[in-house]
Amino acid sequence: MNAAPLMASSLPLPLWRRGKVRDVYEVDADRLLLVASDRISAFDVVMAEAVPDKGRVLTQLSAYWFQRLSSVTESHFLTADTDAILVEVPSLAPVRDQIAGRATLVRRATPLPFECVVRGYLSGSAWVEYQGTGTLAGERLAPGLLESSAIEPPLFSPATKAESGHDENIPFDRMRASLGSDLADGLRDISLALYAAGRNQARERGLIIADTKFEFGMTTSGHPMLIDEVLTPDSSRFWPAAGYASGRPQPSFDKQPLRDWLAAEVKAGRWNLEAPPPPLPDDIIAATSERYREAYRLLVGADLAEEA
Repeated sequence: MNAAPLMASSLPLPLWRRGKVRDVYEVDADRLLLVASDRISAFDVVMAEAVPDKGRVLTQLSAYWFQRLSSVTESHFLTADTDAILVEVPSLAPVRDQIAGRATLVRRATPLPFECVVRGYLSGSAWVEYQGTGTLAGERLAPGLLESSAIEPPLFSPATKAESGHDENIPFDRMRASLGSDLADGLRDISLALYAAGRNQARERGLIIADTKFEFGMTTSGHPMLIDEVLTPDSSRFWPAAGYASGRPQPSFDKQPLRDWLAAEVKAGRWNLEAPPPPLPDDIIAATSERYREAYRLLVGADLAEEA
């Protein structure tokens, strides 16, 4: 039987930071433990309710991709196998229920202050900007594109990381000026290669990866390394290939049921987009949870495994 939803972990390790979704603990000088909770945010506000299985989907789907993309680039991933983690960190045995299926043991790295976004289709904030100016992060795109139009070749479009509020799309030249051309160009090339590999596999599963973001950190030896999560519903837009057509929004395998419900609350004047958010109905929580599990099922080709 699956474990109960987890809003926040409490482990016998030093807590390094608690993000919107992940709790990060220090294991030793070289390793961290990432615990993906079932917290969910929308419109930059964390909801009061947990979404069952969300954290396990993010953890296990990232583990799936880290292993399959290892030939493209080095990553911080060591293991997301609960038994293997307990061998490495035996002090976690009494709190197995908090980490089962949702914890990842990783190598430490110094995070770089940019999100490496790759866009294969025009959607989200990119579509909003394009409608107004014909640009993305100030860079001119081809004229005549529609919402959800394919961008060929896919576009590397970095963004600054925001601790709160929205990330900011920036011109690539700004990233190059900050990091240096060699590092920035390398991150761009790796990101495009990761996207291409993921897109090709997803296509075989009947899914389109419209866009995604990658994060990188620097190792102690000064090399970039893929970190955080990879090609999950929280970092990517997944669309069903069947029925795709440009010129309109596409259904997506992520928190769309939650966003749609909250948008209706805003339109009705029942929420002002600030904390605290309105209580979520059970059916919206269930629909969102199923959307995450379905993304895993389609991408991996198997149901999310149960954890004792």
